[in-house]
Amino acid sequence: MAKRLKKSYKFAFRSSFFIVITLTLLLGLYMYYAATVEWLFLLCFALVSFSISFLIIQHRVERFIYRRIKKIYDDVSLLESTSFSSAPITTDIKTLTEEIEKFAKGKKIEIDTLKIREEYRKDFLGNVSHELKTPLFTVQGYILTLLDGAMDDKKVREKYLERANKGVERLIYIVKDLDMITKLEAGGLTMEFEDFDIVELIQNVFDLLEMRAAKKQITLTFDMEYKEPILVRADKERMQQVVSNLLVNSIKYGHTNGTTEVSVENLIKNKVIVRVTDNGEGISKEHLSRLFERFYRVEKSRNREVGGSGLGLSIVKHIIEAHNEKIYVESVVDVGSEFSFTLEKIENKEE
Repeated sequence: MAKRLKKSYKFAFRSSFFIVITLTLLLGLYMYYAATVEWLFLLCFALVSFSISFLIIQHRVERFIYRRIKKIYDDVSLLESTSFSSAPITTDIKTLTEEIEKFAKGKKIEIDTLKIREEYRKDFLGNVSHELKTPLFTVQGYILTLLDGAMDDKKVREKYLERANKGVERLIYIVKDLDMITKLEAGGLTMEFEDFDIVELIQNVFDLLEMRAAKKQITLTFDMEYKEPILVRADKERMQQVVSNLLVNSIKYGHTNGTTEVSVENLIKNKVIVRVTDNGEGISKEHLSRLFERFYRVEKSRNREVGGSGLGLSIVKHIIEAHNEKIYVESVVDVGSEFSFTLEKIENKEE
C-alpha cells in the first residue's frame, strides 16, 4: 500500500515541494531585507503551503487526466466502457501510459485478426462459388443441349442424362461436406463415443476401397499383422470417415503400382497414433501449412481432374479436433506423404 501511495502521488509531492521551496525562499528573502525574519513562521508557512499545494495539485491533476484520457478512450475506442473502474485515476503517468499501450496492442491484434478472417472469408466464398459453379454449368449445358433437340436421339439422351446426374451428385457431395464442416465448427455435430477395434475398422475401409485401389494398381496394406485387437475410444462412424478420406486421397495421388501402408502404434500409455503412409506424388513444403483449409488446392488443374469436393482433409482435421486429438502431416515431393493422428487407447480387458 505504501509503495502504491508513494508511486501514485509522486508527481503531486514533487510539484508541491518545488512550489513551497520557491515561495518560502521568496518570503524568506523579503523578511531578510525587511529585517523581520521569523523562522517559526517560515516553517509553519512551508508546511501549510505544502499541504494545500499537494491537495490541490493531486485533485486537479487526477480530474484532468481522467477527463482527458477517458475522452481519448471514447474517441479512438481503445477501451470498452466496462474497462473503467470506480477507483480514482492516479497521477502515475508511466503506469497510465503502459495501460494505454497494452490496450492499444490488444486492439491491434484484434484488428489484424479481423483482417485475416476477412481475407479468409473472401477466399472461401470465391472457392465455394467456383466449386459449385463448375458442376452447375455442366448440368445446365447438358440439359440445354437435350432441350435443343438432342433428346430425340436415345443414345445421346441417355449419355447426357447420366453426365448431368454425375454433376448433380457432385453438387450434393459438396453441399453435404459443407454442412458437416459447418456443424463441426459450430459444435452442432455430436460425437457418439464408443469402444471399438481400430484395426478392424481400417480393414473394413480397405475392403470398401479395394476396387478403387485396384483400378490404379495400388496396394492397401498394414505395416504388420495385428493378431490382437487395438481398442480405442472415439466416434466409430466419424473415424471411419477419417480413415476413408485419408486413404481416398492416397489413392488419388498415388503412383500406379504404388503402396499405401497403415500402422497403429503405441504413443504413450493411453494414446495410439495411426499413420497412413504412401509412396505417391508427395506435397511440397510451402503447401503443408494450408493443406487442411477448405477447398485449398495444391495444384488446381490436377485436383480438378481427380474430382472430390476439396473438403476431405478439412473434414478430417475437424473430426480429429472434435475428439480433442491431433493430426500431423509430413511429405516429400516424389517420395510420398504420411498423415497421422492420435486416438485415446482403451486397455483390452481380455488381456
